[in-house]
Amino acid sequence: MQADRITTNPKQMNGQPCIRNMRLTVKRVVELLAIYLDRSELFREFSELEEEDIRQTLVFASSYLDYRTIELPNRVISECIEELQQGVTMTQTLTL
Repeated sequence: MQADRITTNPKQMNGQPCIRNMRLTVKRVVELLAIYLDRSELFREFSELEEEDIRQTLVFASSYLDYRTIELPNRVISECIEELQQGVTMTQTLTL
């Protein structure tokens, strides 16, 4: 996979992977994809982004999930199931 649009620079954004040396991190682009369900709106708001940036961001981010297993304590799983059964909206997020 070619990821020539994903760049890192220890002097920029604390060395986080960015898009084409811009101050726009891979993490932020993934967050934006979750917020802007309509990509045309995303591209209007962030005109510097291109479709290839999005593609490479998703491939790059997904590569970090390969072969990774996250074990949750049974207590957390039980609470989630109970909340779902009660129709409670889950507001807690899991930070890795």
